[in-house]
Amino acid sequence: MEKQYDIIVVGSGQGGKPLATAFAEKGKKTLLLEKDKVGGTCINVGCTPTKTMVASAKAAHMAKCAPKFGVDAPFEGVDIKKIIERKNRIVTSFRTSSQKHLEELDNLDLVFGSGRFFDPNTILAGDLIAKAPLIVLNTGARAMIPKIEGLEDVPYLDSTSIMEVETLPDHLLIIGSSYIALEFGQMFARFGSRVTILARSERLITSEDPDIAKGMKEMLEKEGVEFVFNAKVHGVKKGVEVVLEGQKCIQGSHLLIATGRKPNTEDLDLEKAGIQTDERGFVTVNEKLQTSCPHIYAIGDMKGGPAFTHISYDDYRVVRDDLLEGKNHAVTGRMVPYTVFTDPQLGRIGLSEEEAKKKGIPHKVFKMPMSDVARAIEVGETNGMMKAIVHQETDEILGASILGVEGGELMSMIEIAMMGKLTSKSLREAIFAHPTLAEGLNNLFAMPVAD
Repeated sequence: MEKQYDIIVVGSGQGGKPLATAFAEKGKKTLLLEKDKVGGTCINVGCTPTKTMVASAKAAHMAKCAPKFGVDAPFEGVDIKKIIERKNRIVTSFRTSSQKHLEELDNLDLVFGSGRFFDPNTILAGDLIAKAPLIVLNTGARAMIPKIEGLEDVPYLDSTSIMEVETLPDHLLIIGSSYIALEFGQMFARFGSRVTILARSERLITSEDPDIAKGMKEMLEKEGVEFVFNAKVHGVKKGVEVVLEGQKCIQGSHLLIATGRKPNTEDLDLEKAGIQTDERGFVTVNEKLQTSCPHIYAIGDMKGGPAFTHISYDDYRVVRDDLLEGKNHAVTGRMVPYTVFTDPQLGRIGLSEEEAKKKGIPHKVFKMPMSDVARAIEVGETNGMMKAIVHQETDEILGASILGVEGGELMSMIEIAMMGKLTSKSLREAIFAHPTLAEGLNNLFAMPVAD
């Protein structure tokens, strides 16, 4: 069966779904092709399910801490099956709602199946031969499993399968120290598992400043998470046993691989459309997200770069504005905020102190522990710190890292200030309601850290 469309969107993730919707609402005949489930990584195996489980871990933690607040509520453990059932209910609700909306749209065909190129204007999916002058790829990424001797003989977990475990791990070993590793590490420690994270580097989260990384490490260690740094994994044995260089062995009950992500591009037959990829398989794009074949675009995680849902969504806006609104929109220079959903969170926007130094930008550093924030003291969540980088001459804010209670929300406030080109003085003298976490920004920008 051959069908002609105005646009074909391959993948219904956080970029593909709204883009297909936008074209259909403009009266364009649209095909949205989805291999598995509507919503992509975020709804099905990423943001939504992990954050529901993070919430369960928070509840467990608060139950453990209840006596500190004068509350007699002893912690008696978790029911991992009920935690997963709650997670599945929420995921199903989100996905069902999204799919129903798509199915009710005029001008849009939602087709389930794997797509691959026949030529630059033709996608094959089962018996369907779909043609269009415009194609957008949004096929996402998945867990990257490294080559480790013996791994094929061990029932390891990845970031998807760990959210379906039927029994709580007695001792969870995690290979990798990514943001995913930290979130799951703290989560399962709070559920009651012993957790050991094997970090290949000499410290955590090397993209952050050393003081932020140290703060994260100390925070997690307080909750019982164990770390092995400079861990070079030599092999894995049944048991589960991880063998490090030097023949040091670490025994556990479960093994989680959290060593990064790889793009879902190998089954698309990209070469038939003349689409170039890098050495890791990510599709190469320009500032307007065009591939090496100009009428084919790639958005979201499959193109490399920051692998965040909000970046995938902004990719959609770039393509929408360029193709439907006639605007000259590009990804050049856009802000890339992100939040690591440990508890407390790590919210980050703009330059770190290390990056400002490397770029030779004259700057001031402002830093304050969360233990100096009145609201944090009142709610009993004083772990972490606020840190901001400010231009020495213009006083404009260049970046911030907030490791603290609601760090993502506080970071977003600073991002808005950066968007408006407000100075640190503006935040230092702003009136924020008392007692809120935002009020801490007054004191954060009161005095730069001495060199």
